[in-house]
Amino acid sequence: MEQSAKKVAIATLFGAVISITKIVVPSPIDKMFIVVHALLLGLGALLLRRMGATYVAVIGGVLTALWRVALAPFSFLFALLYGLFVDGFSLLFKINPNEGDVKTVRLVASMTLSTALVGFFSYYVTVFMLGLLQRNLVLEVSILAIGTLSGAVAGYFTSIIWNKYLKNAKFDIISIRFSVF
Repeated sequence: MEQSAKKVAIATLFGAVISITKIVVPSPIDKMFIVVHALLLGLGALLLRRMGATYVAVIGGVLTALWRVALAPFSFLFALLYGLFVDGFSLLFKINPNEGDVKTVRLVASMTLSTALVGFFSYYVTVFMLGLLQRNLVLEVSILAIGTLSGAVAGYFTSIIWNKYLKNAKFDIISIRFSVF
């Protein structure tokens, strides 16, 4: 299979999983348990290289926007922003999957900052700009704390998955066979 087709397949698979988890878990609770999204965006950045997290986020954002039509522009915008943050902080912290093992501390920092920023912006827009939710200090602190912790946990597990299993993996998308050498 051609390399670009593999990238599209991985981005589509990861984006679809992100979309499904956003559809199943109601908002704003989905902002607290964003560990699945962060993990898949982190893996997307490592597997697909340049702009990988953004590709995954765009697919997840489009699929989520199709389900949440009333808030489609915001669903897509925040998904895109999340992917751009992950890719941007990966570049800023010099996370390079071509060098073999990725530095866990750098990946955790990248994912934590990305998750905290997108959570803050999306909650700010939802509460202050759109007025869809009333202010609730307990909910605000919970979303910030649990969302940020989820980003850190996702960064840690992304590092483990990459360093232990995926850095030398060859993928055969059609048969869903993974072989690690």
